[in-house]
Amino acid sequence: MNAVAEIKDLRVTIAGRAIVDRVHLRVLPGKVTALVGASGSGKTTTGLALLGEYPSGARVSGEVRVADGLVGYVPQHPGSVLNPARRAGALLWDVARAQARTLPRRARRSAVRDRVAHALSLAQLEEGEALLRRYPHQLSGGQQQRVVLAQALLLGARVVVADEPTTGQDVLTKQRIVDQFAKVAGEGIAVVLLSHDLDVVRALADEVLVMRAGQVVESGPAERLWRAPRHPWTRELLANSEALEPSPGAGRGAAVLEVRDLTARHGGTAVLRTDKLTLGTGECLAVVGRSGSGKTTLARCLAGLHRDHEGEVVLDGTPLPRSLRARTREQLAAVQYVFQDARAAFDEHRPVLDQVARTAVRLRGAHPAEASAEALATLAALGLTDGLVRRRPGQLSGGELQRAALARALLALPRVLICDEITSGLDTVTRRALLNLLAGLQHDRPDLTLVLITHDLDIAALANRIAVLNAGELVEQGPTHEVLTTPRHPFTVSLTETSARMTAATRP
Repeated sequence: MNAVAEIKDLRVTIAGRAIVDRVHLRVLPGKVTALVGASGSGKTTTGLALLGEYPSGARVSGEVRVADGLVGYVPQHPGSVLNPARRAGALLWDVARAQARTLPRRARRSAVRDRVAHALSLAQLEEGEALLRRYPHQLSGGQQQRVVLAQALLLGARVVVADEPTTGQDVLTKQRIVDQFAKVAGEGIAVVLLSHDLDVVRALADEVLVMRAGQVVESGPAERLWRAPRHPWTRELLANSEALEPSPGAGRGAAVLEVRDLTARHGGTAVLRTDKLTLGTGECLAVVGRSGSGKTTLARCLAGLHRDHEGEVVLDGTPLPRSLRARTREQLAAVQYVFQDARAAFDEHRPVLDQVARTAVRLRGAHPAEASAEALATLAALGLTDGLVRRRPGQLSGGELQRAALARALLALPRVLICDEITSGLDTVTRRALLNLLAGLQHDRPDLTLVLITHDLDIAALANRIAVLNAGELVEQGPTHEVLTTPRHPFTVSLTETSARMTAATRP
């Protein structure tokens, strides 16, 4: 079978350091080729080479060949390719109009509408045209990702490079995305899947390349690789993909943060209603639900990042100002937020270390030298070296930036730490290490309260309590074991059952 895209002996270096080293890749029509490995292993650089895109200042050697036809790209951070000043559907309509311009005028309008509707259906955007009237900042990370996927599908690409396409997706949508990419491949389109989610890779991939430090350390048919991995790094990745062990956690202490009669809006439309939610000192609360269910909106209200809401967020009995700008330095330090899209949370022109250390200076009044030393120690505990964190954000991978964002929040010594999908862009080894670190933080600081915004029920199982959101409503909350084993609400039942089916189907 002739390849629709091929990479031979690719080498990409920046400042003398090889970030991709002698990589070979052959992409076949109708097949899913997956690249797996740790953050910074070279997966995205390899995938982007098929589009002719390379990091700034890179020196490139080797050969990249793509057959006639467009290459679509679904990035890990979809907000980076959506214009913040244009509504989410603007490009979809533009592309559809361009495709229909040769049709008779009377047929154009219906053709445009049909093509956009078809793309939305393929991308699992049930909200349809109502969602496309929103601006990107009014969409969840999962919704942004599906809009970008719809754009790639509408363009009719013969090769689709999907960089972490299930990042930030709930298990129900993840299953549909697996089904959709399988259907795309079934129509003869080649899919290059860059992913940390080994459950998704198991479900989709025909061929797998395992990368480490810019090199392919193992490759072959997916079935053989799962059954008999040959390289030690492959075996380590697979071992760490097994289900996480639930943590007994700390008991629930006195209330530190309360939500009372909260109604949050986007552009006048109510997107979240929560009568009462209480966070106890030292507990870990997981907030789960579908993309667009209001999880991130709830988190942003707690942190003062979403002002358009009614009701109260109360810290130690005192209502917090709705706006971040109106909160005191102590209030800002007390409730810290780690964003899902870590890259957008950093200034691209300043070294990462300086931005992390700035938190201790600004919120705690630390001396700059002491703040820098503390930042280096915290970053090192997260696996980020001195040399790495002195670079600018653009020279770090998405997973590395996510850990740096966590370090920045920790330097505030928060009482409530809100983590919005912070493990969704990490490989299995780093993910487990990060979750162990969070568990260790709560062990060392019994007063630290964690809020985990997550689509992953394995991660939710680590929490003391779970709150389930569906369509902007808090439909169920309670102790973790109780909610996951004997759910009461129909949506929670569907969530747990789908997760169990997907796990059973993809894990040996």
